[in-house]
Amino acid sequence: MSSSFGTLFRISTFGESHCKGVGVIVDGVPPGLSLTEADIQPQLTRRRPGQSDLATPRDEADAVTILSGTENGKTLGTPVAMFVANKDQRPVDYGEMADIPRPSHADFTYLSKYGIKASSGGGRSSARETIGRVAGGALAEKWLREKYGIEMVAWVSAVGEVESSPIDITTVTRTDVDANLVRCPDPDSTERMTNAIAAARDDADSIGGVVSCVCRGIPPGWGEPVFDKMEALLGHAMLSIPATKGFEIGSGFAGTAMRGSQHNDPFHIRPDGSLGTATNNSGGLQGGISNGEPIYFRLAFKPPATIGRAQKTTNFAGSPVTLEAKGRHDPCVVPRAIPIVEAMAALVLADCALRQEARNASIAPAK
Repeated sequence: MSSSFGTLFRISTFGESHCKGVGVIVDGVPPGLSLTEADIQPQLTRRRPGQSDLATPRDEADAVTILSGTENGKTLGTPVAMFVANKDQRPVDYGEMADIPRPSHADFTYLSKYGIKASSGGGRSSARETIGRVAGGALAEKWLREKYGIEMVAWVSAVGEVESSPIDITTVTRTDVDANLVRCPDPDSTERMTNAIAAARDDADSIGGVVSCVCRGIPPGWGEPVFDKMEALLGHAMLSIPATKGFEIGSGFAGTAMRGSQHNDPFHIRPDGSLGTATNNSGGLQGGISNGEPIYFRLAFKPPATIGRAQKTTNFAGSPVTLEAKGRHDPCVVPRAIPIVEAMAALVLADCALRQEARNASIAPAK
């Protein structure tokens, strides 16, 4: 099983949904960075369950502990290990489902691959695994912000068939995003999105959605063609998040309906005298390398597979059964997915930054 991500800035996550805890080991953290639990906790708090009646009622504080890699609040350059305890796990909720491959879950595929599966919850396929990603991503984000001034903001841009109005990617902030429970910065769409999630919940059902993300302040030149183009790394990172089903960057699929004369991004001189593009259909990347414009992408999330209503399926032996799930679940994952998307973007950018720094050092003239 591949539980690691990254090349020079690398995370390895561990833990299952109903074990004693989950966490992450982060390699490649530069030394001398100020780091305490207070730097990590805000993003974990944004991700945690039980935030509102639009989310799973599982009650977890998700308080993080830094186990290694720091001393007196500074990173040592050694691996940083972080741990979050599971305190509200309820394996008993899954007892009657142990012999049933739940529809659209990973029960059947994990058993097929390993010959064994976690008996409760989703095991490693559970969204509890993303705690390690968010912790590692918060660390990466702090370094990127302090060294390069980079910031990333994700938001909910669709819930089911309800889409938000276009958002200004140059000005949107996390304050805008967190102003409401659904985490959509478009006030005109918030109530309709909230109602759509509540309706699915009240029907003992679930609903999907779309998360958009912008990364600002990335200098030109990051990305490693041809197989490690930045959009390829971002696609890899984003599609590794549970429940994701689609990824597009820049104009994405809408760009297929445009002509080249409409889609091309002409260059111009910015007010600060640097070279930039007048439009950003490329999404901040050309040839797999950052061009200095905001990097913008969208990510599709399917409806959560665990629903409260009865479903006709079979057990592992093939006998027909009716499944009535008892586990706690989100009727829609996108509001809680926001910090996960930001974390994976930060991990990609931190890795690209270190790779570019190594390249620059290798070509620097000898003194």
